[in-house]
Amino acid sequence: MLDFAIIGGGPAGLTAGLYATRGGLKDVVMFEKGLPGGQITQSSEIENYPGQIEVVTGMELMEKWPEQCQRFGLQHSMNEVTKLTKEGDIFTLSLINGEKIEAKSVLIATGSVPKHANVKGEKEFFGRGVSTCATCDGFFYKGKNVAVIGGGDTAVEEAIFLSNICKTVYIVHRRDEFRASPHEVEKLNKVPNIIQILSHTTEEIIGDNSGVTGLIVKSKSTNEIKTLDVLGVFVFVGRDVLNQTLIQDDGSFLCDMNSSGEVIVDLNMKTSVSGLFAAGDIRINAPKQVICAAGDGATAGIGAIAYLQ
Repeated sequence: MLDFAIIGGGPAGLTAGLYATRGGLKDVVMFEKGLPGGQITQSSEIENYPGQIEVVTGMELMEKWPEQCQRFGLQHSMNEVTKLTKEGDIFTLSLINGEKIEAKSVLIATGSVPKHANVKGEKEFFGRGVSTCATCDGFFYKGKNVAVIGGGDTAVEEAIFLSNICKTVYIVHRRDEFRASPHEVEKLNKVPNIIQILSHTTEEIIGDNSGVTGLIVKSKSTNEIKTLDVLGVFVFVGRDVLNQTLIQDDGSFLCDMNSSGEVIVDLNMKTSVSGLFAAGDIRINAPKQVICAAGDGATAGIGAIAYLQ
């Protein structure tokens, strides 16, 4: 019987474990099927984390977090939780290996994953020219032409990162201006080998047996269609929350969610179910920033202590 079970090992889950164990909870386990760190480990450039003066990758930023957060007794179980249920005051975590674990309180911090652009050819060429991680795959396109689909901070940041590796980077956005922060757009405007293609929709990713060979885009104002000569397409069009753990046998959710599948919480990260907390990208109105997820985790960890007391 765990005091506190944490599902997810990103900044929110790790920080919750740190605060809960340092605050006195003894049996605290973080369930994370992979290496701790979360989605931010795939980011190519972090320059806005307080106290971090040098620009680092997401992997470098998160490198020391697990060691620090486990110093006071947080345990890491490299297991995937497939379902969470509650009967009476006790939660049951069902693991992918068939094992069941009971806990008095639980934090859902499963985060989010990149959305698909849902354009023709995207699934067919995923992993063969289509990617959602510039840090992971940018090197394969050294000196070649690539395209970035999206207009938010991530799309702009990753386009800038790719410009240091690739010959030409096309950034395609359906609106007439980027949604990214003014600071990031200002940096983008200064990069000579990034070509901005605004007010265009992505029609199709084309290729052959060797992989991607081009991207077909369409002007929203003139309906002109043109093909960009690229060998790689990087998709950054938002994220989907990972809420499958909360789905019950009848298809309902364990706790209250909004129409986008995000968990509804109060300022203390409490859900509609007593003893269940949610933090990070899976909660409503999440800013999707490392520092915010960490703050959520700290709040949830402190909240779990108060709940158990």
